[in-house]
Amino acid sequence: MLTEREAMTSRAGVLRRAWRVGRRRPAAAIGALVVLLFVAAALGAPWIATKDPVQTDWKLIRKAPSAAHPFGTDDLGRDGFSRVVWGARISMQAGVGSIVLAIAVGVPVGLVAGFYRGGLDQVIMRLTDAWLAFPFLILAIGLVTILGPSLTNATLAIGLGATPTYIRLTRGLVLSVGQEDYVSAARGLGGGDLRLMARHILPNIASAILVQATVAIPTAIIAEAVLSFLGLGVQPPAPSWGTMLNAAQQFLETAPWMALWPGLAIFVLALSFNLAGDGLRDVLDPRDY
Repeated sequence: MLTEREAMTSRAGVLRRAWRVGRRRPAAAIGALVVLLFVAAALGAPWIATKDPVQTDWKLIRKAPSAAHPFGTDDLGRDGFSRVVWGARISMQAGVGSIVLAIAVGVPVGLVAGFYRGGLDQVIMRLTDAWLAFPFLILAIGLVTILGPSLTNATLAIGLGATPTYIRLTRGLVLSVGQEDYVSAARGLGGGDLRLMARHILPNIASAILVQATVAIPTAIIAEAVLSFLGLGVQPPAPSWGTMLNAAQQFLETAPWMALWPGLAIFVLALSFNLAGDGLRDVLDPRDY
């Protein structure tokens, strides 16, 4: 177990690598900054977007962007800026929540499969292969259709659809790390299975899982937008980027701003998460920095 001084030294080393990665790869730093801005917007939506995102005004139907409504208004006179900001909260909740669920289910299963191997490993991996046979988005649509359309069910469906990836990833990492000398030494000193997995294997594969989670969140965000676009995710009048795009498809020529801002938000957030994930991988891998 690390002493307090060693822990502080380790954190300082990570911060130094983060600074070097940011200087060498400004795109990663910009991506991380944009992600933080979206997180701040999602958390501070009540204070940033002061207009009610679901309040209609028949006098403001499909008004172009102006000082009073920077992103214009939609087909029901609702403020576009407020809906985009509140939509960020829904997208972040679905994206992060679904990946957390996938990690919570997939990592323990993959850890057990890779650690014990043998027949148990074969059973788990064959079931995982069968799971992976279903396309991710088709599986999510099927699950939401069964469970019923809502943000909670969409998050659950996306998380379950992403779970096999973490089972396979964790199993592969455990098979690799399990061969290291420190694991063999801990086993020789009488370390039990649970202690080996919790103290010597899991901490050494956590960084790879974290990086995978960072680059998987954009896929989950896009999946939530697709489900909402199809009417299987967040239900109107709740502000969701997917439902906003659904409503905007009828007015692409007369009110293009209705599709521009939610579409741009999805693109920018997904790209930023991917750039930040690439930078995080370099920060957590000290070999090159």
